[in-house]
Amino acid sequence: MQLIYRCLRCQQTSRVQVSKSLETLQCESCDWSRAVEPGELDEQERPQRCLACSCDDLWRQKDFSQKIGLMFVGTGILLSTIAWAYMWPMLAIGILMVFALIDLSLYSLMRDVLVCYRCGARHRHTEIDERHVSFNLETAERHRQETARLADSK
Repeated sequence: MQLIYRCLRCQQTSRVQVSKSLETLQCESCDWSRAVEPGELDEQERPQRCLACSCDDLWRQKDFSQKIGLMFVGTGILLSTIAWAYMWPMLAIGILMVFALIDLSLYSLMRDVLVCYRCGARHRHTEIDERHVSFNLETAERHRQETARLADSK
């Protein structure tokens, strides 16, 4: 499994290969480290909670860059709008259909990744069990408010 996380102290992004033998996460940029507890990975090396901040709430997401996805959608919109401007409705609809089929095939082929609600760490290349569901706005808002309360108390 691969863990991509931002250091909780210096905010530098780190990428770590995780296995059962990993005992501590350590930032390469600063002296931050965190001990990985034995119960955080199960027998199949699936994370039971976030390995970066030990939050219990993880959600599943497709492992695809949002920037590339938005550029893809924008390109489809731009090309179909140009076709509509030249009064070629069949071409415009065809362009949208082609982009929709490409999007559907990418959605089918992309693997899922686990994302932490609290720190945004991404747990890649791991089997995902059924208890990790898609994004839940209520859980995200709870973590956002908790972070805001902690920031106000400092």
